[in-house]
Amino acid sequence: MLVVEDEPILRLDAISMVEKAGFEAVEALSSADAIQILEDRLDIRLVYMDLDMPRSRSGIEIAAAIRKRWPPIEIILTAAYFTRESVELPERAEFYSKPINHAEVVDAMHRLIGNREGQTA
Repeated sequence: MLVVEDEPILRLDAISMVEKAGFEAVEALSSADAIQILEDRLDIRLVYMDLDMPRSRSGIEIAAAIRKRWPPIEIILTAAYFTRESVELPERAEFYSKPINHAEVVDAMHRLIGNREGQTA
């Protein structure tokens, strides 16, 4: 699972959540990093991404680009300064406000990917 978060503490928290949920976490510090990783790795099946990344392209633009270029990849979006109603989500993308509820997001991860053993997502 690709974790895209520019804030170090929030990125570490997200990586910990992903790994405790049983998935391999691949980290990206920016939207450019995320796109490069998606181009290089064919095993990414889920992207967990912050929309509030001021030093990068708009998170919603990146999510739309992921949906268009890699349609099978599932997307979970988070943000502190946006609401679900204030953004137009790409098809099949899910949104969670920060601070996130870990149990709720982990449930979404398993639902979106399926609860299979050895999943790298």
